[in-house]
Amino acid sequence: MDRGVGVAGRLSGSDRKDLAIQALAGSGTVSDLAARHGVSRKFIYQQTHKARAALADAFSPATPDNEVLFEVAVTKAWLRQVIVGLTLICRSSYRGVVEFLRDLLGVPVSLGCVHDVLQAATQQASAINQGQDLSGIRVGLHDEIFQGATPVLAGVDAQSTYCYLLAAEDHRDADTWGVHLLDAAAQGLRPDYTIADAGQGLRAGQRAAWGDTPCHGDVFHIQRRCEGLANTLQHLAQGATSRRKTLQTKIGRAGRREPDDELAAQLALARRRETKAPGLARDIRTLIQWLRHDVLALAGPDLATRQALFDFIVEELAHREPGDARRIRLVRVAL
Repeated sequence: MDRGVGVAGRLSGSDRKDLAIQALAGSGTVSDLAARHGVSRKFIYQQTHKARAALADAFSPATPDNEVLFEVAVTKAWLRQVIVGLTLICRSSYRGVVEFLRDLLGVPVSLGCVHDVLQAATQQASAINQGQDLSGIRVGLHDEIFQGATPVLAGVDAQSTYCYLLAAEDHRDADTWGVHLLDAAAQGLRPDYTIADAGQGLRAGQRAAWGDTPCHGDVFHIQRRCEGLANTLQHLAQGATSRRKTLQTKIGRAGRREPDDELAAQLALARRRETKAPGLARDIRTLIQWLRHDVLALAGPDLATRQALFDFIVEELAHREPGDARRIRLVRVAL
């Protein structure tokens, strides 16, 4: 009987693994390893073979590319699910759905078919949504988005991002908003407060439907408005430099002749504007950055510091308002 059988049988799994690694690494001959550990050379070869197989399995594809993994029963119901999934999950267009079904599945469908499937799914989803309990929503986010020229009234739970309102309407006035909010209230929606932009119809509809429920302003729209002001003033500053250079070129073309009074007056005005415009644009950009990063950012100073900085920013905007009253005043009043 092989003298190494008894020793080999007592080796643990980790010891066998170490022995196989040593053999693969070539740290010694098979005979030396067998003698050192008191096992047979046949046992060493067996463990080495297991280790090679494990490595090959780990670094080779699990299955060939052309092996059939599973089969799907393609039914009309399944195709409808594919159409809805491509649209909602993959954000595909109608034409993208048509191309996918035609090129990958060999199923020809029309744009009208895709539209009808999605409309049917919308009706089913509406019936399910109307049965949801909305009493657990504490903060509602309201906005008006647009599908082309059609307004879509939207409402989302701030905590879960559950969309409890998504309705395409012909109008976005107070009556339209009020009707949808009353319907939501019938499902238990009574939030502590809502967050929305300054849309008059939206806010008036909430007052009509929910009375004194607070509607706080969001930060997205005011930030976009402020960024628009800063960008406009920067472009005006660049335009003032271009205007001054253009006038200088016109005067230079006159040679030694004295430039006419009109061109000279325009050049003097352009120089004054070029002197003032960059400073105004730079100041407004700095104030807007403070507003974004130190007042409206989620992380930052405490409330008292934010309020003091906000008042300072509004005051500084007022001081710079004479530089471009038409544009700066609109943003300052909105703040």
